[in-house]
Amino acid sequence: MLDIEDLQTFVEVADAGGLTPAARRLGISKSVVSRRLARLEGELSVQLMSRTTRGATLTEAGAAFRDYAARICAELDLARETILPAGELRGHLRISAPVSFGATHLAPILAELAGRHPLLQLQTSFSDRFVDVVSEGFDAAIRIGYLADSSLIARRIGPIFGKLVASPAYIRAHGEPRTPGEIANHEVLSQNAETWRFRVDGRVMTINPRGRFTSNNGQALVAAALAGLGITSLPDFLTDEHVASGALVPIMREFPVPEAGIFVIRPPGAHIPRKVRVLIEMLIENFGARSHP
Repeated sequence: MLDIEDLQTFVEVADAGGLTPAARRLGISKSVVSRRLARLEGELSVQLMSRTTRGATLTEAGAAFRDYAARICAELDLARETILPAGELRGHLRISAPVSFGATHLAPILAELAGRHPLLQLQTSFSDRFVDVVSEGFDAAIRIGYLADSSLIARRIGPIFGKLVASPAYIRAHGEPRTPGEIANHEVLSQNAETWRFRVDGRVMTINPRGRFTSNNGQALVAAALAGLGITSLPDFLTDEHVASGALVPIMREFPVPEAGIFVIRPPGAHIPRKVRVLIEMLIENFGARSHP
């Protein structure tokens, strides 16, 4: 008889591309993953995965079986949710979030979620890298900014406001741009291939700034701005403290940065797991009512 844990483990190995990342996702040892996979192959009398030193790849039979196994696991999860007592959550919830926002704003909410649901196991990855939600096995990811088109399902949970800032020392040495077009004449601190947006005469204007200092981490850009290296466009939650102290100065206020958003994205599928739905509800409760200061 097929064991549901063996099926779930096989799907994780298939999606993660190896036993080690699958074990990390599941929170179990690699030996347990290997044992479950071998047991499933024994029950089916077929090899599902080809193991190599570089990972594990699906055999032809494994590729055909993977989608069936995933559907079985999804249907069982839905059935479990249906019979659980109202409000009770269990299982694993894997979330990805940006470092700066996740550690300061999301972590307390996740702690509250864990406190409310003692049977729920939470695993959070704080990274400024855009993770592949599907292939890396995340239930949801938090994205900040302007969301690009994607096959993933997105839910906007609140606004994010931002502005251009620079240090007083930089402004004394270089002046400040008065229009978006003048930014090309200044030192820019930005994320790689970042697009900056401004409201100009009721429409949104975009530019692609280029500078010698780039980073995928907002706190690193704040540090560079504080050091007087250039101007940067960042969310208020990263710069408010420094603007209040005078260490950073807002610039080009007549061309405001359009409101961005906080988004929860999840893999495609008609059914949204209750654990993700509860997470979204808590995030909306905390961030949905924000207004511009």
